[in-house]
Amino acid sequence: MVYQPATGARDLLPLDVAQKEWIEERLLHVFHRWGYHRIITSTVERMDTLMAGEAIQRQMVIQLQNGQNEELGLRPELTASIARAAVTHMVGTSYPHRLYYNANVFRSHQESHRNRQQEYYQAGVELLGAGGLLANAEVLFLLRDCLAALDLQGWCLVLGEAGITRSLLDTFPLHLQSKVRRAIAHLDRVTIDRLPVDESLRDLAITIMDLRGDSTSVLEKLSGLLTDTNQQVKVQNLKSLVELLESDGKFPLILDLSFIQTIDYYTGIVFEVVSTNNGQAQILGLGGRYDDLLGLYHPQGKDIPGIGFVFNFDDLYQILLSAEKLPRDTPFTNWLIVPQDQNANAAAFAHAQKLRSSVDLTRVEIYLEGESREQVRQYAIARSIPQIAWIDADGLPTIESV
Repeated sequence: MVYQPATGARDLLPLDVAQKEWIEERLLHVFHRWGYHRIITSTVERMDTLMAGEAIQRQMVIQLQNGQNEELGLRPELTASIARAAVTHMVGTSYPHRLYYNANVFRSHQESHRNRQQEYYQAGVELLGAGGLLANAEVLFLLRDCLAALDLQGWCLVLGEAGITRSLLDTFPLHLQSKVRRAIAHLDRVTIDRLPVDESLRDLAITIMDLRGDSTSVLEKLSGLLTDTNQQVKVQNLKSLVELLESDGKFPLILDLSFIQTIDYYTGIVFEVVSTNNGQAQILGLGGRYDDLLGLYHPQGKDIPGIGFVFNFDDLYQILLSAEKLPRDTPFTNWLIVPQDQNANAAAFAHAQKLRSSVDLTRVEIYLEGESREQVRQYAIARSIPQIAWIDADGLPTIESV
């Protein structure tokens, strides 16, 4: 019998891990420099926790059951878990909380996709307890620094504003708003043409769907559509953010007011990082503002603003691999320590430990088989080990470069 991983699961071999760590290390260095601290939440959550923000569909969750008949699930994303942890366990600390995560998530798929991957790796940040222009800009500039650390080229930020788009949708009859919203989110012109509304509302839906492009033209069109004072304030806030992002000329930006999720998770800006390498658009990460989410978990229902983003490792991996940025081999060992006889075993381990205690990471192997010198050299060559230390019974090393 050949044993295989469970359906939708996979193993990461040493080279896979080395490539994953290459991505992780660069992202984590950026997170640390921006003052973010790692949070680790439970892999298993109560279903009511996962479903509270309506960010996911129940069928996406791999569900579990414990002895107390609680409905549990493997986390399909991290924001809900972090929101729960922050408002229940970090009450005594002052806001804002700058948190980051690097973890696996699990998602179930329909039967027609039963062999599809179900375990994924993600890294992202959550900035909790801060709203407004500077908080929005911090998260987006942080995102840009992450992409720079990965040396990613050919990307752009697609930026929308869920609150503004929702204001435009309020013009439609209440019973049709969700249908119009889905049609716009999926750029479904056919559904819009068939809406049972007058021509002016159909034209408005098409206008919303076409509100994307360079910031100047989109903001100009938007100002003509929204006349309410509150709406104009949102437009001005968006304009201020765009001006700040574009101030250094290093932020490739597409403004897209048709970019709206089909759920009520986001309350303000929403965004995607899109790679245009190889002539194909690929989403590398996404995020947005969710000012109503933390209040769902807060013991007193207190609203606390939040914004964050997530990178999906599989998407980053494909782009970085095609750009030849990732390691092609596992890290090589620096030293091979060879006891020349049984009396030299203790001295060999002592010498290896001395090398490992170096300030710089030094990888050291003990040669485990008593073979000829030529076989030892061939072993070192096959594993790309540059240095051999032959250890005699007195602990004296003879160094040989391979």
